[in-house]
Amino acid sequence: MTLDPGEVDRIVRAALEEDLRYGPDVTTAAVIPAGTTCVAEVVAREPGTVAGLPVAAAVLAAACPDATFAALADDGDRVAGGGVVARAEGPLAQILTAERTLLNFLTHLSGIATATRAWVDAIEGTGAFVRDTRKTIPGLRTLEKYAVRCGGGVNHRMGLGDAALIKDNHVAAAGGVAAAFLAVRTAAPGVAVEVECDTLDQVGDALAAGATMILLDNMDVDQLSSAVRMARGYPGVKLEASGGLRLSHVREVAATGVHYLSVGALTHSSRALDLGLDLATKLEHVLQSDA
Repeated sequence: MTLDPGEVDRIVRAALEEDLRYGPDVTTAAVIPAGTTCVAEVVAREPGTVAGLPVAAAVLAAACPDATFAALADDGDRVAGGGVVARAEGPLAQILTAERTLLNFLTHLSGIATATRAWVDAIEGTGAFVRDTRKTIPGLRTLEKYAVRCGGGVNHRMGLGDAALIKDNHVAAAGGVAAAFLAVRTAAPGVAVEVECDTLDQVGDALAAGATMILLDNMDVDQLSSAVRMARGYPGVKLEASGGLRLSHVREVAATGVHYLSVGALTHSSRALDLGLDLATKLEHVLQSDA
């Protein structure tokens, strides 16, 4: 699990600029005496899987060059409620200015990792993998897909050019599954191609055309099982179940023999993990000593 430092820096600076474009942090400037330092801890208010600690560190480094950030967990770790996952030390005013941006990234990415881990745990032992989609918040795709990996999931394509996905509108425009597949294979012979199929007849057409990756869209368990049986005669073919998946019945879907479970909700609907920044140096004590 790695992140591109340059990409992280770009995203972090854009987020900080969003908070500071109207001027400095007037609340903190009014309340916190100059020169005040502190130790602050990032604390999990509930159990979950943490993700985004390197991003949080980048936020603090950009907003508060004089502060230090120590991760007390690794991305992908399960954390207990009340557990301290990171500690920051340095100028209090700058740490408070960075607080919301730091937590926005950390709670969002940890929420994705936590949700992903729940899906991965639900299908443990079936041999199937939980996979994400391109249903991501614009500008945050690399971070969100990283969080999926932290939760034990795997990534689908990162964009429109690293792999091809033939969907229903492409099939309609081309005049059929086989025609669409052959068009893409001819135009981009070096690119992996996946074909979305709504029916078992389309699955048969895709297999006959030479497709080795097929997305089974909104099929029930019986249809998925039939598609798996059809694909057994074509070595190397991988099948992906997509559409209408629910955590409560995902194990039954995985047990059909599909290789991947496509879960767009991982990135577009995961609830943020509740993490907070608590001052280990109590603010009221700092103010009293300065009076």
